[in-house]
Amino acid sequence: MKKIDEIKSSIDELTVNSKFLKEEINVMVYLPPAYSHLYTYPVLYVQDGQDYFQLGRIATFADEGIKEMQLEDFIIVGVPYKSVEDRREKYHPNGEKNEAYQQFLVHELVPFIDKEYSTHHLAYGRSLMGDSLAGTASFITSLNYPHTFANIVMHSPYVNDTVLKKAENFQSLSSSLNVYHVIGKQESVVETTKGKTKDFLTPNRTLHNILQNKPFTYFYDEFEGDHTWTYWQPDLKRALKFLYSK
Repeated sequence: MKKIDEIKSSIDELTVNSKFLKEEINVMVYLPPAYSHLYTYPVLYVQDGQDYFQLGRIATFADEGIKEMQLEDFIIVGVPYKSVEDRREKYHPNGEKNEAYQQFLVHELVPFIDKEYSTHHLAYGRSLMGDSLAGTASFITSLNYPHTFANIVMHSPYVNDTVLKKAENFQSLSSSLNVYHVIGKQESVVETTKGKTKDFLTPNRTLHNILQNKPFTYFYDEFEGDHTWTYWQPDLKRALKFLYSK
């Protein structure tokens, strides 16, 4: 019988046909070492999926945590974006495809993954993760569908009035959310894809003031750094422990 450190994880590449988005979506699915249909697994749905796999090294950190017995076994579904414009249309809270993207996640991607793999079918077993606009998309989707996704990880999310109002007005007596929220202390001047600069830090602090008074399990931290993967990558280890610590 092979030892756990001799068993390799795997990554599947699958295509989901979305009626809501009217396009095919390619996703990457990480399966933990010793994955078996005899068991069920929690699933982490990651926006900016390719970035998290390549720049964030999320599969490597998952492997390490599982093999060191620090993390429970879990599945990762990475959803990439096609272009900067595509990302903004789908992830921005006021983007023209944002609602359709949420519908895709809830009504197409989750049922597809639940059919293909052995997964937990309740909200507590599903998590959303993202950085910047991808973190915003994850957060808004979970607030709109708390009975589908109970856990959120946000790395330096984009926060505007739409996000703040959604957070302020959120009420759910029959569900409990677990929220992980970090922002860099040097993110008061962030260069956007349009070549302009924006203050991410101040609105994130406002969001923090709202969320700390909600009945959530809520973790917030301000790290020493800016709006880059240089700081999000090492933070992933802590984020994964927040979600899947044994």
